[in-house]
Amino acid sequence: MGRLTYSINVTLDGCVDHRVGIADDETHALFTRLLDEAGAMLWGRTTYEMMETWWPAVARGEVDAPPAIREWAVQLEAKPKYVVSSTRSDFPWTNSHHVTGDLRASVQALKNATPAGVLLGSTRLAVELDRLDLVDDYLFLVHPRIAGHGPTLHQGLPATRALELISAEPLRNGAVVLRYRKAGP
Repeated sequence: MGRLTYSINVTLDGCVDHRVGIADDETHALFTRLLDEAGAMLWGRTTYEMMETWWPAVARGEVDAPPAIREWAVQLEAKPKYVVSSTRSDFPWTNSHHVTGDLRASVQALKNATPAGVLLGSTRLAVELDRLDLVDDYLFLVHPRIAGHGPTLHQGLPATRALELISAEPLRNGAVVLRYRKAGP
């Protein structure tokens, strides 16, 4: 059974707005490596729609992009992408699949069928899956920024989550990669 890893960019004040982080070669190389190691991606509809408007064009070479960004896009294009949505059922981007039925059962089945693990990259979906106790690991790329606005990390989670630090890795750009696992009972 694969593990479900919630990976997200976050500022020092907890903002998860993708526009406020540092998007350089180093951060793209980190997420390309994570993508390469994982068996699939899992998103909510909003994240999927944000991603499908840009990354397929980058992968096809229709958008001028640095090599690190293009490499991420090409790997993302090939990776299975699973989308949770109650309002949309057509997901035409290459290798995209609609997650249907009971959320707990469907995501558990995806984890069971993906030994290399699944990367979760949607903030609202992460809260729902955390409520269902399905998130195994957390990877936060903490950017040296204070955004002063939201959305914020795990907004709406009804209970505190105790986590165990697995590793902390500073990057040259001042960001820090924090890896956590759910703490035992």
